[in-house]
Amino acid sequence: MKHNAIVTIPPYAPFIKEVASHSLVSGVRLNTVMPTKEPLEDLLKRLQDTCGTKDIWIDLKARQLRVKGYWVPPFTEIEVSHPIQVHVPTQAYFHDGKECATLVAIDKNRLIFLEGPKRVVGPGESLNIPDPSLVINGFLTDTDKRYIEAAEKLNLKNYMLSFVESAKDVSDFKKIIPDANLVAKIESPKGLFYVMNDWSNDTRLMTARGDLFIEVARPHLIAPAMHSIVRKDPNAILASRIFNSLSTNLEPSCTDITDVYGSLLMGYKTFMLGDDVCMARDSVVSSLNLLSSIVDSYNNQIKSLVGGKNVQ
Repeated sequence: MKHNAIVTIPPYAPFIKEVASHSLVSGVRLNTVMPTKEPLEDLLKRLQDTCGTKDIWIDLKARQLRVKGYWVPPFTEIEVSHPIQVHVPTQAYFHDGKECATLVAIDKNRLIFLEGPKRVVGPGESLNIPDPSLVINGFLTDTDKRYIEAAEKLNLKNYMLSFVESAKDVSDFKKIIPDANLVAKIESPKGLFYVMNDWSNDTRLMTARGDLFIEVARPHLIAPAMHSIVRKDPNAILASRIFNSLSTNLEPSCTDITDVYGSLLMGYKTFMLGDDVCMARDSVVSSLNLLSSIVDSYNNQIKSLVGGKNVQ
């Protein structure tokens, strides 16, 4: 079976070419919240030249809620990327769900909390409000639009779209770029409903576990959510929370190894490594080599079950 990886690339990392040339890597992802210094067209052209034939994926944030500016504790106010509506009081989660604050009032994109994370909250951080009454107004961010304009000049068509929750999200995007090669990132219960009821094989799906794990009604529901997405789309990409242990220690955890092996058993063939493990050369290369070894073990087991025949 053919398996591959998509790797998140810090725009100015000195190891981009080395990582892109890894045999398991089919493409690189540019997280558009990462800071840049040059015109976006120049940045994308540089990545094209560095990565050669590998795909360049532009990850647009769309309706994903992101912090604007710095907010220093003690504080009760945070501005976010989009105006929202939600029944209050409700809970908001920061730092991949590790921190929680009670949202008590809203003024468009100003969120007022009863209490906040006891640290500086900075620009670009994501937050989750897993309340079913949440409505996020607007669609593409100004940064998204600037990346699209630059990519079109270079004829780049590979996009990932965050927080897709309806067929309309896909059709609205394709009105802007009809020939886009689009990956719909599924990150919420509304996104799961879209997959189960309205997805029509017009875009590739991604199980984006970073936000989806926080958004599902109960933590244990992440496993059936993962399974349901790849059963709908056998080409679905699994992303986020992959090899987290390698971001702090180059000795992988048992949990990380069995997580990936279980994902292979579910049917995932493409894995996207996220920001944490991709910020340093050693951690991203170790992640790719570990993924390659796990895939080899999985394929060898499958091969033995079918009498040693090659399985494609």
